[in-house]
Amino acid sequence: MKRRHLLQLMCGVPAAAVLAACGKRKPSAAALKPDAHVLAIGDSLTFGYGAPPDASWPVKLGELTGWKIENAGVNGDTSAGALQRLPSLLSAGSYDAILIGIGGNDMLRGVSASATRDNIAALVSQAREHTPHVALLATPAPDAMRAVVGSLSDAPFYEEVAKSGQALLVANVYSSVLSDASLRSDRIHANAQGYAKVAQLLAEQLKAAGWC
Repeated sequence: MKRRHLLQLMCGVPAAAVLAACGKRKPSAAALKPDAHVLAIGDSLTFGYGAPPDASWPVKLGELTGWKIENAGVNGDTSAGALQRLPSLLSAGSYDAILIGIGGNDMLRGVSASATRDNIAALVSQAREHTPHVALLATPAPDAMRAVVGSLSDAPFYEEVAKSGQALLVANVYSSVLSDASLRSDRIHANAQGYAKVAQLLAEQLKAAGWC
């Protein structure tokens, strides 16, 4: 009961709704098993920078879904770095689903949108060869003014890559959390409350897609 109350305070929604995010949907052909092995590859937002290790969104999403989620987030990583890392991760394990969240550092460092798009498309393609359950988490385009007024929006190429690569687009999750100053540890990272919110929103979109 205490844990439910804590989630309610952290996420700002009824605790029962959060805990049911991946539990009350009828099983479908696309649904993952309750103890599915999931890979989360990304940068500092996946790693959970700005919060304790047990507060990262992969940890929190695992608590909500029952999935065994491997956190392969690396602080400062780029799409090129993730593309170099993915083959060894896939060869070392068998995953029922892969969640990709990368590209923010590319944009911050001025990497061309076309290069970032191509790298992420290659990540999606390799992941799709491993499992049909591939989700792409869109990252907001850096914009200091929009961050101040709480209106960050996803970089547009994520939708294009997800559609062409037949991946599930997870939209407006990072954008909405990082637009809220109370959910950030600094200008570009979430805090523990923010990562819990990311996990909740992610679980809701995965449920809507029939993953659970």
